[in-house]
Amino acid sequence: MNHFNSYHLKGWFQVRTGTKKKAGLLFSTALLVGVMAGCGGNNGNDESAASSGGSPAAEAASGPVETLTVEVFDRGIQGQPDLNNNTWTKYVNEKFGKPNHAIVKYVTVPRSQEVDKLNVLMAANEAPDISITYDGTTVTRFAKNNGLYTLDELIEKHGQQLKSYLGDTVLDYGKYEGKQVSIPAKRTLLAWNGLFIRKDWLDKLGLPVPTNKDELYDTLVAFRDKNPGNINGVIPWATAAAGMNYTFGNLVPSFWGPMSEEEFVTTPNWLKPGNKDAYKWLNKLYSEKLISPDFALDKTAKQADADVTNGKVGFYGANWDYPMVQKIREPLKQNAPDANYVPIDVFKNADGKYLKETYNENGIFSFIPKSSKHAELAIKYLNWMADPEVLFFLQFGEEGVNHTTVDGIPQGIAQTGENMQMSNLNLDYTLVVNGAELGDIEKNVKTYAAALAAGDKTYEKLAVDSYKINTTDGFTSFYYGVPNEANIKYGKTLDDMNKQMMDRLIVAKPAEFDTLYDKLVKEYMDAGGKAVQDENIKHYKEIKESSK
Repeated sequence: MNHFNSYHLKGWFQVRTGTKKKAGLLFSTALLVGVMAGCGGNNGNDESAASSGGSPAAEAASGPVETLTVEVFDRGIQGQPDLNNNTWTKYVNEKFGKPNHAIVKYVTVPRSQEVDKLNVLMAANEAPDISITYDGTTVTRFAKNNGLYTLDELIEKHGQQLKSYLGDTVLDYGKYEGKQVSIPAKRTLLAWNGLFIRKDWLDKLGLPVPTNKDELYDTLVAFRDKNPGNINGVIPWATAAAGMNYTFGNLVPSFWGPMSEEEFVTTPNWLKPGNKDAYKWLNKLYSEKLISPDFALDKTAKQADADVTNGKVGFYGANWDYPMVQKIREPLKQNAPDANYVPIDVFKNADGKYLKETYNENGIFSFIPKSSKHAELAIKYLNWMADPEVLFFLQFGEEGVNHTTVDGIPQGIAQTGENMQMSNLNLDYTLVVNGAELGDIEKNVKTYAAALAAGDKTYEKLAVDSYKINTTDGFTSFYYGVPNEANIKYGKTLDDMNKQMMDRLIVAKPAEFDTLYDKLVKEYMDAGGKAVQDENIKHYKEIKESSK
């Protein structure tokens, strides 16, 4: 039997040991959800392009003006400008809108509610011409219900630059029944979750950086009992309700036992050998007051963010870049200037590996609802965005204003007002790419780190170190290439159950844990988990048979 614990499976499966994010795959299984539950020259030197005011409609070229609506996430960043009227949207309307006799209008959707809001908009035939989501299953469901444009002919006619930039591997993630129904972004950085600990607290206690679960447990106890930060309400390990930015990193996979490739791919996490032990360990930590006491009630992660930035937290898991983002970094500097979080690898499995899931090559999905009357213009817009000069300006802005260049790497300049970026490297405005794009992985990592750090070399190093750690011993989820109809039908229900199960099991009375685990897992499997598993087994066997 080909056991998973060899960590060198061939074919679809790849363990990354070097440095090479997680959106739901359009056709992938939802079975991995429970593991963790976020180039060219400068085309922006034309000052009028970046900062011209006035109405785009008044500036549009003569002739019929077409309005293209594009979804954009509202991430609630303090001090952010109007998401539909800022440096970046003015650039788009100047450089794309005018030549195409068009106005690009942005429709804001809260990031934390993106799927729910999208469902409402689609049902009412009011979704933007270009709609976006990280949830591939949602896209597949829309496609199955004949709610999306098929894009193959439009791409051939108006999207050659887009097609060339993304390539077949990325585009394949946006297909349904062999037809292109969405445009996946290209992920240039593949790290997903990370783990971070207060090095200054460790130093005060004379403790080393923990390298395994036992050492971490002893460290958390020391944080609780000795309170090295002399904080009122110290929290050894901070987290929030499942699915809200904070995660348990790669803790759960570190408990998994040997599995064949087929078992690993097709078995729901809840049934994987060792999975129960992982949650029992978390339950133990919670019962010993080592984890945020009211985390399950923190449905927005605002409390967890406040605890971290107020200097109360010794350890936490979140996206690999979370400590570096502005909403965490800046208030932490003000409230706890001596705080020093460092990334760590601590959840070692029985074979000495720090197994962790990394992102596949695809990022956010852009798609065109059938209700749109501007499909051709939408593809032209995405095709225009794939121009290296356009991407460069949207990600980095104008030299000397938005960034400086040091050793070939754009270094961001902190901004306020309309020059602010509402996500790192304008992620929500650059729909064809997730991550820095300079055409080289090392440069991309350094560039993204510099963008996060905004001139602070300590944070820049923190980002580089975190990326390296969180792409080591990495694996990607299995790409079936065909839709799992059961997952389309039951995926939303199972995802919601996943989150509820995680929270309930961690806070349960230890004496009731085993019975509750078995009860909840049975309910999960009966609610569609078994149907999803059976279909994945069927597809897996078909793929293996066809590859002989």
